[in-house]
Amino acid sequence: MTIKDHKSLQGSKILLVEDDKSIRLTVSESLKGEGFEVLTFKDGLSASDFIGENTKNDVDLIILDLMLPGLNGLELCRKIRNEENYTPILILSAKDNESDRVLGLEVGADDYLTKPFSLNELIARSRALIRRSKRNKKSLENSKTVIEFNHIKMFLEECRVTSFDREITLSPKEFKLLELFMKNPKRVWSRDLILEKIWEIDFIGDTKTVDVHVRWLREKLEEDPSAPKFLKTVRGFGYKFG
Repeated sequence: MTIKDHKSLQGSKILLVEDDKSIRLTVSESLKGEGFEVLTFKDGLSASDFIGENTKNDVDLIILDLMLPGLNGLELCRKIRNEENYTPILILSAKDNESDRVLGLEVGADDYLTKPFSLNELIARSRALIRRSKRNKKSLENSKTVIEFNHIKMFLEECRVTSFDREITLSPKEFKLLELFMKNPKRVWSRDLILEKIWEIDFIGDTKTVDVHVRWLREKLEEDPSAPKFLKTVRGFGYKFG
């Protein structure tokens, strides 16, 4: 894994469900030491209540022991998947037989680690699951045919944009520019990179072209183009959306 990949996982939130206090503390501290945010629970019922009360995207990985009091790991895993929550799940178990591993995977777990385990392996598997999940989410975002941000909607297949449900007419370049911004909210784009992405490398022109098209987008989408709320200037660099 590259340094860039490692940094991109910093701050990822992991929910750890383990009834053994010693294991819970050891695993939690090790994960925190790698830059993860860790929430711990000692039984399946309290973890289930927390997951049910929070949005599906709040947690990046769930690590749960198979033998939990109240609601065991298999039941909790099945319950999570029945609620259409597809957060990656890593099961920890002292049981090392094929039938238990298969059952765990069949009810919706993404990986299975047998106790005793290496903390380095646990961390590596956790990173791999989170990284894969983030990539899948990004791919899904990029494949959406409708993108929404606040009052702005882009209908990609129809090449159509609405603002407050009012149809907005955009030129092809304006449409591509808005799509770039809306697919990458909060990202800062330099004028040169925007030129490369929208007008392509062989386009000969200066960065004022970008400024003009951004101004046109603001006039069509912002309530007050002189004080934009969404399409903002990053002084000395370029623009960001959101």
